[in-house]
Amino acid sequence: MPSLQMLVLFGSQTGTAQDAAERLGREARRRRFGCRVQELDSYAVANLIREPLVIFVCATTGQGDPPDNMKNFWRFIFRKNLPATSLCQLDFAVLGLGDSSYAKFNFVAKKLHRRLLQLGGSALLPACLADDQHELGPDAAIDPWLGTLWEKVLGLHPVPLDLPEIPSGVPLPSTFILQLFQDAPSTVPQESATSSLDSSQLPSESQPFLAPMVMNQRVTGPSHFQDVRLIEFDITGSGISFVAGDVVLIQPSNSAANVQQFCQVLGLDPDQWFTLQPREPGVSSPPGLPQPCSVWHLVTRYLDIASVPRRSFFELLACLSPHELEREKLLELSSATGQELLCEYCSRPRRTILEVLCDFPHSAGAIPPDYLLDLIPRIRPRAFSITSSLLVHPNRLQILMAVVQYQTRLREPRRGLCSSWLASLDPGQADPIRVPLWVRPGSLAFPESPDIPVIMVGPGTGVAPFRAAIQERVAQGQTRNFLFFGCRWRDQDFYWKAEWQDLEKRGCLTLVTAFSREQEQKVYVQHRLQELGPLVWELLDCHGAYFYLAGNAKSMPADITEVLMSIFQEHGGLSGPDAATYLARLQRTLHFQAETWA
Repeated sequence: MPSLQMLVLFGSQTGTAQDAAERLGREARRRRFGCRVQELDSYAVANLIREPLVIFVCATTGQGDPPDNMKNFWRFIFRKNLPATSLCQLDFAVLGLGDSSYAKFNFVAKKLHRRLLQLGGSALLPACLADDQHELGPDAAIDPWLGTLWEKVLGLHPVPLDLPEIPSGVPLPSTFILQLFQDAPSTVPQESATSSLDSSQLPSESQPFLAPMVMNQRVTGPSHFQDVRLIEFDITGSGISFVAGDVVLIQPSNSAANVQQFCQVLGLDPDQWFTLQPREPGVSSPPGLPQPCSVWHLVTRYLDIASVPRRSFFELLACLSPHELEREKLLELSSATGQELLCEYCSRPRRTILEVLCDFPHSAGAIPPDYLLDLIPRIRPRAFSITSSLLVHPNRLQILMAVVQYQTRLREPRRGLCSSWLASLDPGQADPIRVPLWVRPGSLAFPESPDIPVIMVGPGTGVAPFRAAIQERVAQGQTRNFLFFGCRWRDQDFYWKAEWQDLEKRGCLTLVTAFSREQEQKVYVQHRLQELGPLVWELLDCHGAYFYLAGNAKSMPADITEVLMSIFQEHGGLSGPDAATYLARLQRTLHFQAETWA
């Protein structure tokens, strides 16, 4: 009987926090602790008062926001009416994953740690603030922190001497057993996605809407370095509704060529059917996988073979490998001392799981099918700002998408899974192309009053949510729309040029442009904001304008914030501290909103 039942709860947006949580679960089981690992929002949070030990693993997204799968927990834990002794029996630790190039580095982990203390919890050790910017990645902080954590846990809850630790080279049992069919099943399960839904059941991740793609148009010039697409879907009969600022999630698939190569390397028959049987009670089947399922469906729709493998991938592959030389190399890549080597081999050149398996063919060919779901993460949906309004385009949903492709030292160019897949689809072919999607609220909310002006700063594809907002506002008679748009060249990547100019002529839009490459000195949207400082100040301070920012998260938000602070001081007559207070008030009252991405 395990000496302690641990609980690991995670909030993860891209999978990194989930990977760290699952690592914690494996390390607990090796130390003979019982351990459950689950998403924060799938956990009945009221049960926290009865948990003896919980490790929270949480990422920070956007501008200091919690991941989608912990937002309900976040709202609950910050209720003002929770007693200060709510968690007085709880020992806890917080592992945060963040990126120090963002202003609110690991904000969620820091805030959660403080809140758990306020509610009476006892922290086993200070929060771990892992940094994606570190040259060795998050593990540079996680490795030593975990060492200290286990010392504390084993000190409080020693394991009986007759339960030795399971060595790291011995694989733990797989989560699922794949029970293979001798022949194809007589009845094949229906696709979990659907092309028509009961109006009471809105599309979701567990049941996306299969939307016909009706347009896939390149909107950058033929000589422009980047392929950007305007893609339109028909959502008739879906029950989907959205407003400006909302986001569509799209579930991509692996390419047929990659699926075929993966099956060849692992010796899998794509036409083989199987059912999944969990080894332990309480483990639910993976979302989106039908029962029974074909190997082709599993590899095409579920296994993220085009992602860059994490350290845990190499740890498990080393355990499973029968080939001595390959196993030695895999152990080196998964060791704490081999992280620089792993970074050089995998992270920097963005080598994919499929490419790694091809580099270790003997190990790949010996992977038991039971371990596929433990070894390879699932394909995650990709979020896109909706760039159209239902008031202008009824039963249609549009996105503006840059096709991700870049070169590293590897011969093959690196390609974004979702953008490459969508770009490859041809809506003109005879059979309709259907794409699994669903909609959720975004982080931008626009004012309903027609009198309130809005200032929108959207360079490049960051303009996408603002086109939806402008279409919606103009259709409702709201004309005080100010758009700052930046791109490289007016004849190459000036998205919706004719549409903006028509709205300007009708008096519905004030458009300010910055074409960065058309003069010797580069000009960006922040320069245009500075030039129009008196107007920006008047709109914000005298007319209660809302200010919106969307685009790349690296340097642009900081540059825009710096310009705003300068405007507040120069044209508002505020001191530096007062300008910072003014900006904080705009953010608190949602008069300053940002939606940024890496």
